[in-house]
Amino acid sequence: MSRKIFLSILVLSIFAVQTATAAIYTVDDVHSQVHFKVAHLVISNVRGEFTDYVATIEADPENRTIQSVSATINTASIDTGNKKRDDHLRSADFFDVANHPQMTFKSTRVVGKGNDIVVYGELTIRGNTKLVELRGSFAGEVKDPWGNVKAGFEATTTINRKDFGLTWNKTLETGGVVVGEEVEIGLEIEATKAK
Repeated sequence: MSRKIFLSILVLSIFAVQTATAAIYTVDDVHSQVHFKVAHLVISNVRGEFTDYVATIEADPENRTIQSVSATINTASIDTGNKKRDDHLRSADFFDVANHPQMTFKSTRVVGKGNDIVVYGELTIRGNTKLVELRGSFAGEVKDPWGNVKAGFEATTTINRKDFGLTWNKTLETGGVVVGEEVEIGLEIEATKAK
């Protein structure tokens, strides 16, 4: 057998094993959270979350690796605990939910395993798509009392909101601004394995 043929068979065998052990998980939004933090008036922070979203993760529980991630978040579900502020965030000044009801994420590459995973992908907000980098972990699997197989994932990233068309601001007398540009995003995910 030639070296070239042998290497081809080896590569195909490795790919087949990886494909066979990968599983599909759908996010359980009741036991998950997509939250964020942004500076307010320079001296404090506003925290909030999105409560309506769907996401699918393809992962290998045996090796604790992730193959792909895709997610869609309904922007109108933003919740900072204050109706007036939330209505402003839904307006054209920020997410413009009337014209851009969803934001999306789709991975392009994933490296690492276990507690040291980096997910690279395209985040789209208000029609603006930028490459982002999420750093996180895959905690593994567990079976719940009802026979469902659950998996735990966590990830964080920081984006500049102006990159996505979220440019509204007001200048303070001291020279600072009402809303910071950098937004810290955190994902705490419990997902259900497809049967």
